[in-house]
Amino acid sequence: MKPQSILFAVLSFGLLHGAWAGPLVASKAWVRPTMPGQTVAAAYMDLTAQEPATLVAVHSPVSSKVEIHFMQMDGDVMRMRALKQLDLPKNTPVSLSPGGYHLMLTRLKKPIQAGDVVPLTLVIKTKQRRERVTVNATAQASTPDEAGSHEHSHH
Repeated sequence: MKPQSILFAVLSFGLLHGAWAGPLVASKAWVRPTMPGQTVAAAYMDLTAQEPATLVAVHSPVSSKVEIHFMQMDGDVMRMRALKQLDLPKNTPVSLSPGGYHLMLTRLKKPIQAGDVVPLTLVIKTKQRRERVTVNATAQASTPDEAGSHEHSHH
């Protein structure tokens, strides 16, 4: 086997199994299935930046707009607000989970059903560059930890 073929095989394996050492590692990506008539959905995952980075945008072919959101208690009321960006410190996992940071997919083009794979393109900004990281989130009613699965992504 040629050295180039071996390198390609190693890189391909790493990409498919979440081992790529790019600017960001995303794991446990999932999205809640929608109810009939629902036009928004929330996506969750764990993000770990390999260098200081900022999540500055998210795109998905299943919705017209994706926003970064944060939920917090304000007195006795849970409030949600959109964020322009989300800082990702080096080697510090940032959890996008119910009740905290999450991605809000709005104006869905069709319902999301359990088992669907929802592609998300995360736009990450570092000191040197801007990169796109593709994440595939599986639609399921509970977290990957509760469901016993771990979806890894690649770029």
